[in-house]
Amino acid sequence: MNVFNSQNQKQHHSSSSKHKKKRLNEGQVRLLEASFDAEKKLDPERKFHLAHELRVPPRQIAIWYQNKRARWKNQSLEVDYSSLQMRLETALSEKKQLEKEIDNLRGELKRTQDILLASQGCPPPVSSFSSYCDEGSSTFYDDGRRSFEIVDQTSQFQELYACLMMGEKEQTVLSPTGLNQKDFWV
Repeated sequence: MNVFNSQNQKQHHSSSSKHKKKRLNEGQVRLLEASFDAEKKLDPERKFHLAHELRVPPRQIAIWYQNKRARWKNQSLEVDYSSLQMRLETALSEKKQLEKEIDNLRGELKRTQDILLASQGCPPPVSSFSSYCDEGSSTFYDDGRRSFEIVDQTSQFQELYACLMMGEKEQTVLSPTGLNQKDFWV
């Protein structure tokens, strides 16, 4: 049986040496790298030319190109991912900064509203209520996109009451535009 095993091993060794591919040396790899940098896709004519020049089977050149292209695509994806990750981090940082700015502006708006409401807290004399009816008593904050009306509801009701009371006393009082002052509050 020993003789049979040794013959079998010789056959197996000789058949595997036929299919065993020669490993590329540094010079061959450099040449293939330069070729790949020049053109990412391998056409058949070029494959045979490189195989002849490097003295390796054309199939080995094709496999090397296929593997290199896969590695190159993976590297490109990693670079793209890193770039997108940095852009996302930048956008999130900007969002956080804008949210802080919004909070600061809301605080400033609140303080401004409080100041306006405090300044309107004392009811004006009755004679000046008619001018409030004509002009309105609201203040606007315009940021270019929205307007926020800042109104003291208590003062608004007092103004409405004063306008109505004056309107009942003087049924024919007209504003400069010729409209009854009551029309503004209906």
